[in-house]
Amino acid sequence: MKPRLLVTTAMAGLLAVGPIVPASAAPLTPQGPTVSETAAPVLPCPRMPAPKASRLPRATPPPVMAEDRALREPALDTAGLVVPAGAPTPPRVTATSWVVADLDSGQVLGGCGPYEHATPASVQKLLLAATMLPKLDPQQVIRVTAEDMNIEPGSSAVGLVEGGRYKLETVWLGLLLNSGNEAANLIARLGGGEDGVAGGVVAMNEYARHLGALQTHAVTPSGLDAPGQFASAYDLALIARACFDNPDFRRYARTESTKIPAQKAKKARAFQIQNDNRLLYNYPGAIGGKTGFTDLARHTYVGAAERDGRRLVVTLLGAEAQPKNGWEQGAALLDWGFGLPRTAAVGRLVEPGELAERASPEPSPEEAEELNASPAASSPRQAGGVDLFWPLVALAVAATALILVVQFKRRGVGRGR
Repeated sequence: MKPRLLVTTAMAGLLAVGPIVPASAAPLTPQGPTVSETAAPVLPCPRMPAPKASRLPRATPPPVMAEDRALREPALDTAGLVVPAGAPTPPRVTATSWVVADLDSGQVLGGCGPYEHATPASVQKLLLAATMLPKLDPQQVIRVTAEDMNIEPGSSAVGLVEGGRYKLETVWLGLLLNSGNEAANLIARLGGGEDGVAGGVVAMNEYARHLGALQTHAVTPSGLDAPGQFASAYDLALIARACFDNPDFRRYARTESTKIPAQKAKKARAFQIQNDNRLLYNYPGAIGGKTGFTDLARHTYVGAAERDGRRLVVTLLGAEAQPKNGWEQGAALLDWGFGLPRTAAVGRLVEPGELAERASPEPSPEEAEELNASPAASSPRQAGGVDLFWPLVALAVAATALILVVQFKRRGVGRGR
């Protein structure tokens, strides 16, 4: 893509996210004999009648990059319904997009608009968890700072106090059970090193690309709305799979309640919190997940369950809470998935690092020699040996962010959890 065209698109209010990869990358195709060779025809997604959503407009998604599309599963690259041939019609839901996938095999059992961009709300905390759990010691005692407490007034908080000292494990539970936005800031700050929260968000985006979540771009660690922040149902399944591979996450996600310790120095009493994922209490075999809501994102949900040695995950974006809550819609889709044969699928979840390898193959010795012999100024991204591409990208992103911030301030953004 030429930088001039990218800037033109951004000035129109669109933000391109995700890594730039060669347009020649081979498209990903279903692998193995267990994947259905022929999917059912693309159909409109079954929709459940729902009350009118908030009058706030949905965020304008970034343009679909041809390079990203070349790396998608062809059968899943649709805004409509895709299910295995001969599968029963999935239950009707209010979600604008969803995916059901197998956590162990990686098979995608079906979906509606799997790659469609949407606003994630607090299910983005799963990306924070997948990124930071392997890096941070859960037994470390940390002190809450004023930076950690810098959250939108009235938004979801677990109740940590500035200056309080907590085991990081307690903070993780506050993040995943009660969707604490101050907990998200703290974890991102710790994982971001010298760059603090901003460094944590950079790490989240890098890990999303490593997982192959090309439609995901984080701007806040908590999922509170911000210009340019998106995810997709397919990406959330990738992220959830990484989370459930971590034993600490599995333990936290199944915890029904925990105690937040007193902070005597701050005259703060101990209190108990409960897991707000109702699937745990109402669905046999539930193993955890995450809820989310903002006025802009509407209801978002990720839930997983195990049945007969089979672990499935469901991801939903853009749902309404009426006539059924997000977790109830997720439960219905899990039932549908468990009712399918184990061999039924329409695609698969890519493995971590797989798309990076496909997008950036090692050059052959001949290609490497030719590249080394080429003068620097011959690159279409350069003029006079000076690389102009990334400055132009930065200008495009800044222009887009400014436009969207103005729109958000005019219309208002809902407080999320």
